[in-house]
Amino acid sequence: MDKLVTLTFQKAGMLTTVQDKGRFGYQAYGVPVGGAMDQLAAQTANQLVGNAEAMPVLEITLLGPTIHFNQAIQIAITGADLSPTLNRTPISSYQSITIKADDILSFGRIVNGCRAYLAIRGTWQIPQWLNSYSAVHPNKEVLPNSIIKKGSQLQVLTSPLTQEIKLSPPIPSTSLTPIPIRVIAGPEFKQFTTFQIAHFFSHTYTIANNSNRMGYRLQGMPLSLETSSSMISSGIIPGTVQINNAGLPIVLMRDAQTVGGYPRIANVVVEDINRLAQLKPQEQVRFVYHS
Repeated sequence: MDKLVTLTFQKAGMLTTVQDKGRFGYQAYGVPVGGAMDQLAAQTANQLVGNAEAMPVLEITLLGPTIHFNQAIQIAITGADLSPTLNRTPISSYQSITIKADDILSFGRIVNGCRAYLAIRGTWQIPQWLNSYSAVHPNKEVLPNSIIKKGSQLQVLTSPLTQEIKLSPPIPSTSLTPIPIRVIAGPEFKQFTTFQIAHFFSHTYTIANNSNRMGYRLQGMPLSLETSSSMISSGIIPGTVQINNAGLPIVLMRDAQTVGGYPRIANVVVEDINRLAQLKPQEQVRFVYHS
């Protein structure tokens, strides 16, 4: 028999939000796609607890929350390893886990990655906006319940518990340095000189501290630009790589605006947007042409 389970957030974490696959079909109105930064990790978490892929998850960034469960339910954690514990006992990621009444889930130090995903078996009792549960950060007026705060409560109408499943965690992408990120040519690729393109692919870039869900600003040796790189604003999508007036790349991420005024030298392939989502400021990347 289904039952209503309440999660109470004793701590919110650095940035804990409700995310799903995103909202599509509204970009013409200036609404970002949004959704989980690492879509593969989010989908895997839902699969482990028997949820549909479209069911929301919690995206947990760098510093995790502390959560009290009032009844039994099943969960799964994927993505970054943020040292999860259940009642102060370490638990593993990439497996379904049965939670008992009054259990407390918390997180500790970062072992690898940047964003963990928590799936909870059942139907989440939260509102949608434009067919998505995803938080519209930092606009707290739209879906305020999707941005977790200390004291927030989340209710899930849980389904009967199922057999627990365990998967082998993927090898962290940070085992390679700098991290190779595959791209295809962007709309303005041919406007760059052969020298500029060679520079773009041969240099290592560092993720800046002011990077976020909207975009990753990259630091390094800039491209030598003869003129301003500004242009008439044109459409952009998650994964678009722009070159700003300083000659440095900006990689647009899930919460990116829908138009931009810098030339689009490249687009990150879909799978590697997920890899980028697990990188932290001060980690290094290099671009690889994907034919």
